[in-house]
Amino acid sequence: MRTRTLTLAATAGAALLATAVLPANASGATTPKSAQEGSVSAAALLAKVTSCSQISNGKYKTDDETSATVPVCGKNGAVFWKADMDIDCDGQVTGKCNGDADPWFQDDTAFHQSDGKPLRAESLPYVVVPSASSIWKYSSSGIKGGGVVAVIYNNKVEYAVVGDTGPTKIIGEASYATAKALGIDPDPATGGADSGVTYILFKNSQVSPIESHSAAVSLGQSLAQQFINSN
Repeated sequence: MRTRTLTLAATAGAALLATAVLPANASGATTPKSAQEGSVSAAALLAKVTSCSQISNGKYKTDDETSATVPVCGKNGAVFWKADMDIDCDGQVTGKCNGDADPWFQDDTAFHQSDGKPLRAESLPYVVVPSASSIWKYSSSGIKGGGVVAVIYNNKVEYAVVGDTGPTKIIGEASYATAKALGIDPDPATGGADSGVTYILFKNSQVSPIESHSAAVSLGQSLAQQFINSN
């Protein structure tokens, strides 16, 4: 939910998908151990997003100081964009995500765990979507809190959930846990990736409880295969 005024530019670095809700027994998230999750390969997913049918009314910046070059694109059952990755450490205070480690830290996220608490960026892979604006309103595309996202970087796939909202004109941000699982420096002040990250958000999907990463992987793998079959 940050409104970042500084940038990381100088640092290193729907028909086939009806509303899908997957319950899970897990009540908490654990940091994913594997960078390649599920059986659907990064190459198979990337082959379906080589061209863009733009659905956003304009384009987004990746940072405050960059030009607006990133469109939101539509496909059967999903929307996607290709951007950078800034690190979101918002939510519950943890050893890696706190006001000392993150100059932009906020102790809340747009969407909450099943117990009402903010999400844990250090342990839960989640993606930040731009807040609704004249450029694009994520809810109008069937994207909601807890929706499943396939995040692809360096030929690896990580499944995450839609967990937070960000500035209305900037795109390309994910949680500490997402970055770490993909081999991206997760430091909120100096980490991130300058480019090369693909975000595929599956329409009308929702993980329940939102904090269960295992549920996101199970549902994400199924939706990823449907996405490949329908595009």
